[in-house]
Amino acid sequence: MPEQPAPNPVGPHGPDSPEARFTVELATVVTGARRRALRDGDRQIDTAHLLHSLVESDPEVREVFDGGPQLAKVLGYLVQRSIGYGLRWQGSVEDSGAVPVVRDPARDVAAGAEGWSPSAVAAMEGALHRAGLRGERRARGLDLLAALAADAECRAVEVLSRAGVDARWLGERAEERTAEASWWV
Repeated sequence: MPEQPAPNPVGPHGPDSPEARFTVELATVVTGARRRALRDGDRQIDTAHLLHSLVESDPEVREVFDGGPQLAKVLGYLVQRSIGYGLRWQGSVEDSGAVPVVRDPARDVAAGAEGWSPSAVAAMEGALHRAGLRGERRARGLDLLAALAADAECRAVEVLSRAGVDARWLGERAEERTAEASWWV
């Protein structure tokens, strides 16, 4: 069991650091995912940890799911994972291939990403990229949800699949809600 919290998947903190580009809500999700990974005895924060923390802490994310039964199933699988469902994942690195093997540390959100799975790093980078495409400086929980849903090989999508949630549909809904919310700002 690790004694130190896993660092954020970002370089030094400052006004131009990737972490400074997260909303308070998304920073809370990262903190929750880190705590969950430590409590579960996992070596790395993975996409299922991020999904679990997102669903628990972000009301906008919960609204994207199609009603209570669907959300309840997802939470049920995530809780099962915390108490044993995910044991087959322990000791393994989540890597869906979403992150290229050759990386540019100067531009990479993952500079210093020890303690994060490559897929989780890719999801965080994807969230920042999505915000940038909208011309927004800060990534939100819906950006992260859309990025998670876009990686068909990640653990978060495996959990969604087992709960009967179409990840592609969920990602599209997250993007639609993000666009609607951005329009009103």
